[in-house]
Formats: sequence, C-alpha cells, structure tokens
Amino acid sequence: MPRYMLIMRGTDESNAAMMASIDEAMAATGRFIEDLMKAGVLLAAEGLDDPARGVVVDFGGETPVVTDGPYGETRELFGGYFLLDVATQEEAVGWATRMPAVRGSKIEVRRVAEEDEAPQGGQA
Repeated sequence: MPRYMLIMRGTDESNAAMMASIDEAMAATGRFIEDLMKAGVLLAAEGLDDPARGVVVDFGGETPVVTDGPYGETRELFGGYFLLDVATQEEAVGWATRMPAVRGSKIEVRRVAEEDEAPQGGQA
C-alpha cells in the first residue's frame, strides 16, 4: 500500500496561536493519533524541536556553510509529520482534513516514493 506523509507547516503566527493553547492542542492531537491507530494507518509521527535550536547547511556556494538558527525565512516552517499507510491520496487528504490544526497552518500531503521509483543510472 502507498505511504503518504502529512507534513505540518506553520507560520510564526500559527505557531504562537498553538502555543497559547498548547494543552488543548496536545489533547486534540492525542485524539487524532488514537483515531489513526484505531484505523491501522499510522506508521510514524514526530514533531520537531524549536527552529532556533537548529542549524542550516547551505550548499549555495563553493563549500557548505553552516548557520545557527533561527532560520532567516520563517513564513512556513516544517514542524513535524505523520506517516500514513493508506490506499490513495484521497484517503491521505481525508485524514489531513481531520488533523487538529490552528488557523494559518498548512498540511502538505506527499506520497513517499517507493525504492523502485528512485532514479537509476543518472536518469531523473
């Protein structure tokens, strides 16, 4: 069965709104995870740490440049993901629409490429 990743993307504003009611957000997310588990579609789910604690490795020049967080561009930060084992993109989207998310955030739905779909022999 195909795997789909629901990528949580937030803005500074939506992240602040979520933090303002973090207990409620965590409880709602817990219920969502329980629903995914009951349906047998949850493979993994992880949230990411504060972007201020991260680093960026930039390959834009001659050699890689490592820069401490926070990131310069924070309009849409990748905050975590859910990895689902579902039959179709439509089913993955259905789960994404049920995710407890604050106003201003987005959920990107992407199919995970299978091993046999990777480019071979330099072909894209």
